[in-house]
Order: sequence, then structure tokens, then C-alpha cells
Amino acid sequence: MAASDALVVAAINDLTVRHGFGPMATASPPSFQLFSLNDDPDGLWVAEDGGELLGFAWSWVCGNVWFLAQLFVDPARQGQGIGNELLGRTVEHARKSGAVHKALITFTFNRVSQGLYMRHGLFPKMPIYLFNAARERVMQELPAPPLRAIAIDGSAATMKKLAEIDSRAIGASREKHHRYLLDDPTTTGVLLCAGSDCVGYSYLASSGHIGPLAVTRPDFLHDAFTTALKLAADRSAENVSAFLPGTCDSVLSLAVKQGMRITFPMLLMASPEYGDWTQYLPRNPGFM
Repeated sequence: MAASDALVVAAINDLTVRHGFGPMATASPPSFQLFSLNDDPDGLWVAEDGGELLGFAWSWVCGNVWFLAQLFVDPARQGQGIGNELLGRTVEHARKSGAVHKALITFTFNRVSQGLYMRHGLFPKMPIYLFNAARERVMQELPAPPLRAIAIDGSAATMKKLAEIDSRAIGASREKHHRYLLDDPTTTGVLLCAGSDCVGYSYLASSGHIGPLAVTRPDFLHDAFTTALKLAADRSAENVSAFLPGTCDSVLSLAVKQGMRITFPMLLMASPEYGDWTQYLPRNPGFM
């Protein structure tokens, strides 16, 4: 995993530097990758030459949704068909799993990869923007939280409620991923309630990052994000950040009003019948 993480950092920074963003990736513990590998080893494919790692593809499946979390090729070996071969192998993972929908999040400016994904039946759906701002700026004139937040306790009843929310928001239950987040000491999860009704959930990282966040109806999204912003701003992190889909006008408007700015543009690509995210804010490009 250390070699694959180093390859990810090199590939991302090679791309972002070439497009004027400078180096943006740093090494990080591959916790979710290891969790996914243990959960479903069929989701990982590796390309090697004489023991040298050339590239890898990693995907996960929840219900009928298959998600390509990472596909990276050594910058020195790109353009040799390695990425196409890896993608073909991992799309087979989707077929074997019985997934109906396929999706991924990639860099907006990664034109070569987008063409590769389109050849495999995944098409551009919407932009996803990484927004960021200093905590003090977000707190200025932030409305009072319109929803009540209750800590996620991991009980069977709570897991059932989370499954219901996810089914409405993204079309699949993600119980195993909720349990992964609840075991992460750097992350806090809350149910979001309007009166006695649970209308969504949100996770907040100790870094000030919000997500994933999901709601049962699109009209709850603004209130849910307002509440999550307040919870994140009340923490001691220097910044508050979130990935916001371009289809979510209300949260985009709120983010800009609170002084948040776009720091990085990304793109959701998916199979034809998937990708209407008006009730969901992703955590990051690998977790979704």
C-alpha cells in the first residue's frame, strides 16, 4: 500500500502541476483502501513489470452501485495502454457484482482519462467543487442551525435509518461505509432532525471537512448544510471545507455567502441512468 500511495501522490501532482495548480497531493495512511481490500479483494487490480508497480485500479460496490475510487498509472508509463487495461479489469468487477450503476469522480481538466471513461460507458454528469474557507470567515453571520444534530450511535435502528436516507439520496445502502466512518477517531457523525423526523446525516472530520452528507429530500439540503457548517465552525480546525455538486444551487449559494471559495474543480462521471445528486454531498473522490 505504501508503493501505491506514493504512485497516487506522484500521478496527482504531475497532473495538477501541469495544469497550473501546483503540487496538491501528500502521502496519507491508506485506511479506506485497506478497509475496502479486506471487504472485497476483487476490487483491486495492479499492473506490474518485474516487481515494479506501474499502476493500479481500485473500486468498491454497495448494493447496485459500483464506484471507481482510484485509477492511477505511473506518469513515466502513461500512454502505453496500462490505464485502459486496468479499467477493463475493474469494470469486470462491476459486472460480477451485479451493479446496475457505475460512477467515479475525476479531475475536470483530466481530458485523456475522461475519454477513456467514456469509452467504457461512463459520461460527464456534473461538476463537483471543493470549497474552502477560514473558520472565522464561515462563522460570520452564519444562520442558527435549523436542524437538530444527534450523535450517530451505531445501533441497529440507526443503521436502518441511515440506509433509508442513503437509498433516497444515492440509490444504495452504505452500512459498511458508515461503520468505517464511525470507527474513525478523526470523524464525528450526526443524524440531522427536523422536529421528531430524521431527515439526513452528516459527518465532520477533525480537519473541518464536511461530508458525506445526505438528506431524504432535496429541500432539506440547504438546512442540512447550514447545520453542518455551524458544527464544523464550532470546532478548532483552522478551515472549513466541503465537496459541493454543481446541481445543488442552495448549498453553493450558501457556501459563497459564507465566504467559501472554490479551490479545486472535479467532475462526476457515471453510467447513463445515474448521477442526480441533489440530496448528497460526497466526502472525497475515493469514498464518494
